[in-house]
Amino acid sequence: MGQNIPRTEKPNLASPEEKEKIKPKKPAAKPIVNLAFTRHPHFWIYVRLVTVFFSAYLFIALLSFPFTGEEDNSLIDGFFTTDIRESGREAVNWTGLFGAFLAHYLIYRGIGIAAFVIPIYLFIRSAQKLLKLEIINTQKFGIALTFWGVWLSCLGGYLLLTFKVDGIITAFSGSIGYEIATIINELIGFGSVLFYGIALVGYIVLFSNKVNWIPDLSESKLPSNSNEPLKKAPLQKTAPVEAIDEVEVQEELPPHSHSLVDEFLETEVLFDESDEPALEGVSLSINRQVVDPEIEIGLVGIPESDFVVLPPVQEKVATEGINYDPKLDLSRYISPSIELLRAHGDSEFKVPEEEVKANKDRIVDTLSHYGITITHITAVVGPTVTLYEIIPDKGIRISKIKNLEDDIALSLQALGIRIIAPIPGKGTIGIEVANKNRSLVSLRSVLATEKFMNSGFELPVVLGRTISNEVFIADLAKMPHLLMAGATGQGKSVGLNVLLTSLLYKKHPSQLKVVLVDPKKVELSIYSTIERHFLAKLPNTEDAIITDTKKVIHTLNSLCEEMDMRYSMLKEAGCRNLKEYNLKFVERKLLPTDGHRFLPYIVLIIDELADLMMTAGKEVETPIARLAQLARAIGIHLVVATQRPSVNVITGLIKANFPARLSFKTTSKIDSRTILDQTGAENLIGQGDMLFSSNSELTRLQCPFVDTPEVEAICEWIGNQQGYSEAYQLPEFVDPNDDSGDTKEFALNELDKMFAEAARVVVRYQQGSTSLIQRKLKLGFARAGRLMDQLEAYSIVGPPEGSKVREVYIKDEMALEQRLQEMGVV
Repeated sequence: MGQNIPRTEKPNLASPEEKEKIKPKKPAAKPIVNLAFTRHPHFWIYVRLVTVFFSAYLFIALLSFPFTGEEDNSLIDGFFTTDIRESGREAVNWTGLFGAFLAHYLIYRGIGIAAFVIPIYLFIRSAQKLLKLEIINTQKFGIALTFWGVWLSCLGGYLLLTFKVDGIITAFSGSIGYEIATIINELIGFGSVLFYGIALVGYIVLFSNKVNWIPDLSESKLPSNSNEPLKKAPLQKTAPVEAIDEVEVQEELPPHSHSLVDEFLETEVLFDESDEPALEGVSLSINRQVVDPEIEIGLVGIPESDFVVLPPVQEKVATEGINYDPKLDLSRYISPSIELLRAHGDSEFKVPEEEVKANKDRIVDTLSHYGITITHITAVVGPTVTLYEIIPDKGIRISKIKNLEDDIALSLQALGIRIIAPIPGKGTIGIEVANKNRSLVSLRSVLATEKFMNSGFELPVVLGRTISNEVFIADLAKMPHLLMAGATGQGKSVGLNVLLTSLLYKKHPSQLKVVLVDPKKVELSIYSTIERHFLAKLPNTEDAIITDTKKVIHTLNSLCEEMDMRYSMLKEAGCRNLKEYNLKFVERKLLPTDGHRFLPYIVLIIDELADLMMTAGKEVETPIARLAQLARAIGIHLVVATQRPSVNVITGLIKANFPARLSFKTTSKIDSRTILDQTGAENLIGQGDMLFSSNSELTRLQCPFVDTPEVEAICEWIGNQQGYSEAYQLPEFVDPNDDSGDTKEFALNELDKMFAEAARVVVRYQQGSTSLIQRKLKLGFARAGRLMDQLEAYSIVGPPEGSKVREVYIKDEMALEQRLQEMGVV
C-alpha cells in the first residue's frame, strides 16, 4: 500500500501447559535422491518443450490410425515377440511403429475418439506455459475436451451396438466406450438415447457460459448492500485484524477522474493481506473498533478480545477483481439514434443494362480501331462509376491501352474515365467510367450496416462505398493519421463531417476527445454544443473551436506537452501503447493516487491547413510533424485537410508522416501527385468521388452524404444529455516569446505547502516538468502547474520553452536547501 498500516504485536498468550506441548521438530531426513535440479527454471522450459513436441507426435499418430490401423494390427499383436527393427520397417503409421503402438492402445483398446483429448490438452497447456500466455482457460478447456471425448466415445459405442457395424470404424468408440455403451444399453435399453441427451443438456447447463438457467446463490454474489450479518465466518488470519475507520484521499484529481475515487470510497473493504494491492496509494487512518460478538473466532490460543473487526456496515466484498469503468461519470449517456439521419432515397440503385452493354461495345470498338483485340470484358457496377475489366489478346502492350484514355472517353461521351493498368492482384486492365445517373450514398445506409455496428476497431471511421458497393471502414488508430485534399466544392467538408459523425456514433465521451481547428470559422462551429462531452481545449479559453492562428500554435504545442506527459506515464507503467496502459488502469493495476488516470483518444482535426501555413509556417509545421512522428502510440491522431495540395502546403516533412491519404477531385495532375504520389485524382467526377491511398494501395470510393441539419440534430442529441463540468483540459502552454505579461509574484504566505518538496524534486532530477511534479508528489495537474509557476517566480526554474522542459537554475540540493532557508520555507 501507499503507507504501511501499523499492526499491533500479538502477545504471547499460550499457557504453560500449551508451551510444554510445543517442542522443536527434528530435522527432516536427507532425501535419497537429490531433486534440486527440478527447481532450475530451464528444467521446466525443457519439460514443456518436450511435451509440446510429444503431444504433436501423438496427435499425428492418432490421426493416422483410421487410415493405417488395420494394416498395423498384426504388428501390434506380435509387438513383444517379433524383431522390432523388422516390425518397424513394415509399420505404415505416419509416426512409425511406436506411434502405431500408442494409437492402437489408446483408440482401439482404449477410449476411442476420446484419445484425441490427450494430445490437444497437453499441447495447449504446455504451449501457454512456455509462451507465458493465457489465451485459453486450460481448466475449462480440459473439462470441455474430456466431456466431448467421453460422450462421443460412448455415443459411438451405442451406434455401433445398434447398427452392428464392422471394420476399423468400430475402433472409434474404443473398447472402453463400447463396454460402457453395452452396460448402459443392457440396463436401460432404448432409454440410452435419453441418457445421452440428458448428459449433453446437463453439460451445457452446468459448464457452458452461454446458458444462465441456474442462479448463482453463493455468498460472493449477494448484494453489496445486504444488511444480513456474516455470522459464523472464521477469520483466516494469524494476527489481530485492525479496522478501517477513515479513508482520506489526499489527492487533487482532474474533473474526469472523480468517479474513480467515488468508486474506491463507495466500495467498503473487508481488510485482508490479499486486499492490500487493491488499495495501494490510499492514505488510511487506523482506529480500533469494538468486536462484534456474533463473529466466531476460529483461532486456537488467541482470545476474542485481541481481534478487531469491521462493523457490520463495512462488511463487504473487497475491490480486488472489480474493474474500473471509465463510463461511470456519464453512465446514462446514450449514443445518437440512427433515426436522426435521413435515407435520401438511395436504398437501391441500378444502372440500366442497355447502358452497360453499350459501353462495353464502344470500348471494344474503340480499341479495335487501333489494332487492340479484347478476349474478355466484364462490368462491376457501383454507385458512381462502373468498372469495366478487360483482358487484351496476347502480345498487346499495356502502355498502348493507357495512351488511348482520351479516345475512349470521347467514344463513351463520359465525364471522365480512369484506366488502371493492370489491376493489382488480377490479370486484367480496368477502365472506370462514370455512370450517367449517379446514385447518392447516404450516411444512414452505411452506419446502419452490420459491418459498422459490429466493428471491433478502436476508432472506426466510415469512408464510403467501393465500386462493388461494399461499405469501406478504416481504423483511424491504425492509419494512424489522415491527410485529406481536394479542390473547393468537391466534398471535403462533408467528408470531415462523415468522419466525425461515425466517431460520435461509436465512442463514449470518456473514450474520445476531439480538438477542432477551423480557420474558416464556419465549417465546424456546429460542434460547439458537444463541448462538455467530446471536445478538448486549452485552459482559460472560451471557445472550444479554435479559429485564431495564435491559439492554433498554442494548442499544437500543448498537444506536444500532452504527448510527452503521456509517454512519461506509459514509461512508468511499463506499457508500450495506450491500449495496454488503459487496460492496466481498468484492471486497477495502476492507481490515480500514483498520478495515473484513464487516457482517452485525442483526434486533432484541422479543416484548412493552407491558411495556417501561409500565416504561421514553421510554427505550425514543426508541432504537426512532431505529433505525426510520435503521437501514434499514446492515442493522439491527426486528420488534416486542405483545398490546395501544393508542395508549399503539404511539405515533405508533413507528407512523410501521413501514410494514409484521401483525395477528392483535384484541378491538376501535379496536385494529384502531391497528395497521392500518382495521378488519377484529376479524373474524378466530384461530389464525394474520391481515392483513398493506404500502404500504397489505391481504392476508389464514394463518400457518404450527411447534411448540415443532420449533424446539428446529432450534436443537439448529445448536448442535451448530462456532460462533464467542462471540456477536456489540455496542458497549459505559455509562449516563451510572449512579453504581454510579467512573471507572477507570490508572497511567502501564498506558497503551496508542497513548495519545498516540489523544489527538491526538480533539482534532484534536473527537469523543470509539471508532469514530473505531478507523478512524484502524486498531485493533480492544476496544483502541479501552480507549483511550477511559484518555482519560476522564485528563480528555481526558468520560463517555459515550448514543448521542452524548463531549465533548472539551481544545480545541487545543498544550494537549494540554503535557498529555502533564506526564504524561510524549510
